Amino acid sequence: MSLSIQIMEEIKTAMRAKNTVALEALRAIKSEILLAQTATGSKEEISADDEIKLLQKLVKTRKDSAKIFTEQNRLDLAEPELAQIAVIEKFLPAQLSEEEVEAIIAKIIAETGATGIAAMGKVMGLAAKQLGGTAEGKTISTIVKKLLI
Repeated sequence: MSLSIQIMEEIKTAMRAKNTVALEALRAIKSEILLAQTATGSKEEISADDEIKLLQKLVKTRKDSAKIFTEQNRLDLAEPELAQIAVIEKFLPAQLSEEEVEAIIAKIIAETGATGIAAMGKVMGLAAKQLGGTAEGKTISTIVKKLLI
């Protein structure tokens, strides 16, 4: 089942349950999907990889907002953001632990023979492709830096 169909079903469920936080998060996902579809000029479905990137972007945006709200002691604004993250993450693949990500990146570095920070771009590209959707870009970047230095 495509993401847009899943989202529509979840929107109906959230409306029936009068769950405003979930409804807001689901509508944001639906909006981003529609924007991505119309950006290419066609009404075709977007690829699964693009859907995952889109969801990760929405989660990252909300995490950043929640962090700023928390720093400013605005927990009333941070809590809905964190609740929306939980709703959006239901549609993402399971995230790998840092140890699992580190093992995969170490394997990539060994296979490519990369050494030094100059090879970071090459390793990041391969790691992002292999780990796509199962780890945050920031986590991947941190581990690649740690292993290359």
